[in-house]
Amino acid sequence: MIRLNLVVEGQTEEAFVSEILAIPLADVDVFVSVRCVETSRRQTKIYRGGILSYEKLKGDLSRWMRQDRHPECWFTTMIDLYGINRLRDEFPGFSGVRQEHDPRRRVAALEQAFAADINHPRFIPYLQLHEFEALILSDPQKLDWEFIDRGREIARLVELASAVESPELINDGEDTSPSHQIIRFIPEYQGRKSSAGPLIAGKIGLPTLRRKCPHFAEWVNRLETLGQQAKRGF
Repeated sequence: MIRLNLVVEGQTEEAFVSEILAIPLADVDVFVSVRCVETSRRQTKIYRGGILSYEKLKGDLSRWMRQDRHPECWFTTMIDLYGINRLRDEFPGFSGVRQEHDPRRRVAALEQAFAADINHPRFIPYLQLHEFEALILSDPQKLDWEFIDRGREIARLVELASAVESPELINDGEDTSPSHQIIRFIPEYQGRKSSAGPLIAGKIGLPTLRRKCPHFAEWVNRLETLGQQAKRGF
């Protein structure tokens, strides 16, 4: 049995992991504990959600790693690559990928630098290309589960998604990122993201998410492998 401690960026990712990802992982003996990244503390109260700095992300991961040193415990993240742009002056390896135009090579290099900086033998870094909403754009038609009166706008998002090889390649521009594309057509998504996002991803289904989003699929495959390795005694 593997215990997987997962640090995510916000409530949307936390709900997605708890409601969509944790169940199939448990089927392969990988049991997930998920929490939003810690942002601040005031006396005994801990505030979580949002990547305010790399130092806070690293500090939260490091504290959890010190608290849980058991060999069956692994750690991973689900952080938007889009948001890493705000941390360009502090995120490991960022300066080395500024001129890299291929997002898949860029994210792989950043994850490698992230792993080297955390320096923990059971840490699997994951940065979402480019945002959580790339998963939604795997099948934007499923937005009609939450936004039934937005058929025309959803059709435009279907057209947008069909024009790219993978929604992971929809870029990280301030006005053209996956979330901005959805909000441009469905403004109310912004206020309902944490509830609507995981629900829609669940309606799309993990097989489609993996098929349409190769980088996401690689991460999930790696997590599933942990359970298989545990059964073989590593």
